[in-house]
Amino acid sequence: MGPNTNRYSTYTNASVGSGIDSKNGDKTEKKELWSSMLASVASGRRLPEKNILLLGGTVDSQLEFLEAVSSPADARRVLDRNADRPPPVANSFALGYTYYDVLDADQEDTLARISVYTIERPSPAFADLLRPLLTPESIPNTLIVVLLDWAEPWRWMRQLREWILLLRTVLISLSNECKDVMEEVMVSWRDRGRGGAVNLDGTSAVQLADTEFNMPIGPGEWEDALGLPLCVVCQNAEKMEYLEKNQGWKEEDFDNVLQFMRTALLRHGASLIYTTPSVPSQLPLLIHSSLGIHSLLKKQPLKHNVIDRDKVVIPPNWDSWGKIRVLRDGFDVDGVSNGWSIDLDQPFPRTPTNGADGDADAQNGELNGHGSPPPSADPEGSTVVLYEESVPDPSMDALQLAGRQTHSTALEVETVDTQAFLGQQLKVLEAFKQKQDEAAAAADSRSYRSAAAGRRGVDDDHLVADSAATEQRVLEHIGPVQFNMGGIQVDADDMVQRLKERQAYGSPSEPESPTAEDPIGAAPPIDTENLQNFFHNLMRGRGAGDK
Repeated sequence: MGPNTNRYSTYTNASVGSGIDSKNGDKTEKKELWSSMLASVASGRRLPEKNILLLGGTVDSQLEFLEAVSSPADARRVLDRNADRPPPVANSFALGYTYYDVLDADQEDTLARISVYTIERPSPAFADLLRPLLTPESIPNTLIVVLLDWAEPWRWMRQLREWILLLRTVLISLSNECKDVMEEVMVSWRDRGRGGAVNLDGTSAVQLADTEFNMPIGPGEWEDALGLPLCVVCQNAEKMEYLEKNQGWKEEDFDNVLQFMRTALLRHGASLIYTTPSVPSQLPLLIHSSLGIHSLLKKQPLKHNVIDRDKVVIPPNWDSWGKIRVLRDGFDVDGVSNGWSIDLDQPFPRTPTNGADGDADAQNGELNGHGSPPPSADPEGSTVVLYEESVPDPSMDALQLAGRQTHSTALEVETVDTQAFLGQQLKVLEAFKQKQDEAAAAADSRSYRSAAAGRRGVDDDHLVADSAATEQRVLEHIGPVQFNMGGIQVDADDMVQRLKERQAYGSPSEPESPTAEDPIGAAPPIDTENLQNFFHNLMRGRGAGDK
């Protein structure tokens, strides 16, 4: 059984030219009109899509950046409208990705959705990952952000050079259509906001009378345009205090770093900002204005700041050589700018000085463990060399350099993790506490033995006293010992006492020698000791019955 499932469509096709066909034609026109209306409404409600290429930093610092730009100051816990939690961040591998929505000032309307692509190291292997992200459609809506850290400001110029060399390698390899679009983007950026503060919509806060008039480009400006807008974010500005207290940095040192960075970024028309975690800043305003995202309810101008050293903000098209020189006298702006162009003429990846002795990662331009590429022979007049001489690494002193190869950048003493250090200190404290407990126990034992010895001494004294008392009672009970000597009744105790007295007082201390008056000489001294022993033996030998 095989009924014709296309019965009605067959009938309709067979009835071409009839009145019914005319009626169906009207219905088809209405249907197409309705579809076009729905398509136009859908396209009007479609969110504008922007892209950020987030380069550098670590997994944690990239998360800090995302939290800073995606959480407004007045609504820091705004979550995704279609989920119970924020979108996940996958930045632990080569090319990371996440996104967030930009809300209007009332936190009700969504202005745009920003896709964030993250790369942690400037490896040439990542060039193939960046290239598909840059198309004629995405280039006008893409911003490049490079993360630097105030924990190691002496590495900034070298890190920035490696990232720009990688970007130039990618941008040069794009199609001619992409290059034409990048040229248009750079022309529009050169004319954006010149002569005043930059609004969120990219227009100048100071409107000129002649709209056709454009301020001329100063020296060192836009001479090495990348083709995409660039923003450099220097994180953890609170570590400036540590550099000042522990490393001996002075105000001129911070100004020197800022002058180097501003001079190099001026050649790319880039912006610069210092940020501190958990401290509100103009970072969301700078990023969103660079992407052309502006509020429909509240237009807020982006203000520059070169006075507060930990809140520096340099908008695009605001800086110039004259403003850089004013910051600190004696800075060679021209030499630094020309040296930066020399640095950017180097090949990428750059070959290390150790040549064949370098490992595979060094040959591929991989970073070492300290966030900088393997060193190589820097060209003469290089801004990187000038910067590192002006802002030296405190760990690379003369003693370290004398004991190892000049191309090595490894630290002699690496810092220990905070938790590991506290764990070691806990063991030391426990051992110290154990020793204290043992010493206290030993002191208590000595005190106990001393007290026991004192008690034993008192007991011995009592025993001696008791013994003497017992002997006295025995003697009182027995009475005096007497015996008959040649018919004379002699008291032995009395005789012994007299002998003791005679020995102590009656006998001279030395025997007297015979003199002329006594020719016979004195009688020899009586041996009282033998005599005393005699009486004692006599008393012990005879009983009490001889009384």
